[in-house]
Amino acid sequence: MSTVSRTALALAALSALALTACGPTGDDAAGGTGTPSATATATATATAAPSPSGSASPAKSATPTAKPTKPGKPAPGASAPTDPDFDVFPCSTFDVTFTASLAEPTTSSYLLKITNKGTKACRVLGHPVVTFGALDGQATERGTAPGIEDAIRLEPGKSAYAGLMGGAVDGTGKTVDSIAMTMNTESDLAQTPLKASTPGLHVSSTKNSVTPWMDNAEDALSL
Repeated sequence: MSTVSRTALALAALSALALTACGPTGDDAAGGTGTPSATATATATATAAPSPSGSASPAKSATPTAKPTKPGKPAPGASAPTDPDFDVFPCSTFDVTFTASLAEPTTSSYLLKITNKGTKACRVLGHPVVTFGALDGQATERGTAPGIEDAIRLEPGKSAYAGLMGGAVDGTGKTVDSIAMTMNTESDLAQTPLKASTPGLHVSSTKNSVTPWMDNAEDALSL
């Protein structure tokens, strides 16, 4: 064999070996699947699965909803409108001055007068409670007094009146030179009696009487 022939056969054998080394394995040639590459696995993992409902859930607000504001408290010192008479209390002997003046000698009638000496109004209730000097008992009430809601509202410096009748001089009564008066307060308030001079007042044991408080002297003496 010539040198050229041997050289050609050697090149052909080397080519065959090169093709065998570079070709696919048996499994690859048959179309079998191999182990997935790292790149393919990472790509599949990074893909998010769809939501079961097909839509994304709404995100919650980061800021909570404000609660309703409560009504504000009244400003200090503020107060609701009130009845103007809510703090007007019954007059007592601590609130007034007292006098008695002779009105009719034949019947021993005296005009009783009180005047509010305070700085606030008070209510003049019912009849005055009148006692006769050292005599026992008190004057009988004559006439009907108004209820507390209709009683005289006695403003500072204003006066109210009542008529006191001792009784006719018939030899059955007694004469006293002074009387004492307390106010009807419809309570158990202890009062200091106010005294007034009544020279020659004749007090009948059965006919003495006193009217309710009035806002004028004429009505007090005519009842």
